[in-house]
Amino acid sequence: MATISNRLSARAVTTAKPGRHNDGDGLYLIVDTTGARRWLLYFQWHGKRKEMGLGSAGDVSLADAREAAGEARRLVHEGINPIDARKAAKGAEEAASYTFGTFAEEVVNSIESGFRNEVHKAQWRTSLSVQRDTETGEWSETGYCIGIRDKALADIGTDEVLAVLRPIWTTLPETGSRLRGRLERVLDAARVRGLRTGENPARWKGHLAALLSKRQKLARGHHKALAYGEVPALVARLQGQPSMAALALEWVILTASRTTESLHARLPEIDRDAKVWTIPPARMKAGREHRVPITDRMLQIIDATAEAREAMGTDLLFPGAKADRPMSGMAMLMLLRRLKVDATTHGFRSAFRDWCYETTDFAGEIAEAALAHIVGDATERAYRRGDALERRRRLMEAWEAYALSKATGEAANDDEERVAA
Repeated sequence: MATISNRLSARAVTTAKPGRHNDGDGLYLIVDTTGARRWLLYFQWHGKRKEMGLGSAGDVSLADAREAAGEARRLVHEGINPIDARKAAKGAEEAASYTFGTFAEEVVNSIESGFRNEVHKAQWRTSLSVQRDTETGEWSETGYCIGIRDKALADIGTDEVLAVLRPIWTTLPETGSRLRGRLERVLDAARVRGLRTGENPARWKGHLAALLSKRQKLARGHHKALAYGEVPALVARLQGQPSMAALALEWVILTASRTTESLHARLPEIDRDAKVWTIPPARMKAGREHRVPITDRMLQIIDATAEAREAMGTDLLFPGAKADRPMSGMAMLMLLRRLKVDATTHGFRSAFRDWCYETTDFAGEIAEAALAHIVGDATERAYRRGDALERRRRLMEAWEAYALSKATGEAANDDEERVAA
């Protein structure tokens, strides 16, 4: 028996009363009680009836609805589910509109509420090269993923991932490992969204593990550190470098602080009278406020950057080239490379810690407190409510005297004489 089709007329489409009106071959005009009109196609798929919307009758004409229904029936005849085909086409179209950078930024925006603090947020954005200027909206030109930021998301493969990871995989193993994990998460999110298909090119087990060496943990933490005996000579060289990067690096060394904690430091955090720098919880790894004793040389560094702050109209201690944006941490790393120093900025915390333990009589817990490390269990910390600021002040003054010994022409005899706590 022949199937009756094309039952409806263009006039009927606009005048039909609420209900379901059959045009034939599974195509129906659905008129709601509100007067809304839409096209619906019924088809059989593996013995089950499926429904596929073809759009509003106000937007899709009767002729276009019949053509769309015919194409869908053709796909069914070829063994292809037209609903899945439409989703795939929509995903491909959406994927084409995304670059790696725009999608990575979207992912970070959606997950950053679960990050511990502002430092963690900044690390994700910077490493993935999706940090934007808050005023201009322009991309930052720092980070490891600049080379793939403008590539189509769907085009990111193993070669692109390796191009990002290989330059830092052996020199900055901890950073490389974290970046690989972030890339994997971004690309997994793209697959879940239907913007990518196939294996994740940033996956470690069974994939990158066959192409990259296993990450080796350094004996003293994860960051390359300069031996503390070489610090005074480096500080002397830094004082001969008339640059913001040299001042910032000297500050990082003398304060034994983390890079981001220092680069985002602002004048209101500095109490010159009390000689204390208070870092807010949002910028601390442990999410707790941390006080750093200020020494004479630290005050000189603050004063040395005053002209740059005034020129940029900011209260950042180490302003960058853009309004109210700090200097990039890469500037210090590049300075170390120019000076042929095989260390990272974070590694100077290890140098400070080794110096404390090997050449002074300061208690270990004082050194750990200076590094903003959590010491002891919860009960022990409850009884130790203070932060030993004045004892840490003596420690930081001793560290400064040692670090500046070459710059000031003093003999560095700390290996022979113990520093009294």
